[in-house]
Amino acid sequence: MSLIATRNLTLRIGGQTVLRDVDIAVERGEIVTIVGPNGSGKSSLLRALIGALKPASGTITRAADLRIGYVPQKLQIDATLPLTVHGFLNLPRRQPRETIAQALLQAGVTDLAKKQMTDLSGGQFQRVLLARALLNKPHILILDEATQGLDQPGSAAFYRQIEEVRRDMGCAVLMVSHDLHVVMAASDRVLCLNGHVCCEGTPEIVADAPEYRALFGTGTQGALALYRHEHSHSHDHAHDHSHMHDHDHTHDHAQGHTHGAGCNHAHGDQDA
Repeated sequence: MSLIATRNLTLRIGGQTVLRDVDIAVERGEIVTIVGPNGSGKSSLLRALIGALKPASGTITRAADLRIGYVPQKLQIDATLPLTVHGFLNLPRRQPRETIAQALLQAGVTDLAKKQMTDLSGGQFQRVLLARALLNKPHILILDEATQGLDQPGSAAFYRQIEEVRRDMGCAVLMVSHDLHVVMAASDRVLCLNGHVCCEGTPEIVADAPEYRALFGTGTQGALALYRHEHSHSHDHAHDHSHMHDHDHTHDHAQGHTHGAGCNHAHGDQDA
């Protein structure tokens, strides 16, 4: 059974449909990235998956006792509030010191426990949010534009950390990203949204899809060269990317598939 899956999922915000008839599934241990233009419904989909947005229609199925770790796009901290990283990770409930130490280690920021939250750099702040998401030892880690505001080296370092977390914990990763170059190197599977699923499959397959090229052009070839190099060897985790969705439009992810023309049509401004 998939960790989390949707079937015919439709989402509406303020009376406007932002996603229609979306079928996705995330399996254990894989890294799946959602891409799409602004207003395509990417973050709205994540909000629905974590239970923060109620579907207008369709279903969301979660594995029994599924633990989700969520890293939001942004989080405002009151600059006047004295709050150390250790204190932040004890909110809203106190955590064992060993649990916090382990989460900071997995996020690659063991030296920040006593630092004030307001003194953190952008990259450090995102690592601390990652540590918070790891406190409950999630089965799936969901990240919403977690590298927004970071430069490319900072983004690449963050995604390398995510890959280490996936390898060490065996969790799945589902993330929204605007950094197409990093996505193509870091993901096992890419989902292209624009109000619906335009196309999906391996990064190489999606980058060659007409629907993807209509939205983003052909500027990801450099990342694909890196993808071909890194993925010419076997993955270090046991995962079969030729699994099938148990949906009405059953398909093989290794082959990828598209959902027809019309993926360059306009949608509303909502995309969180």
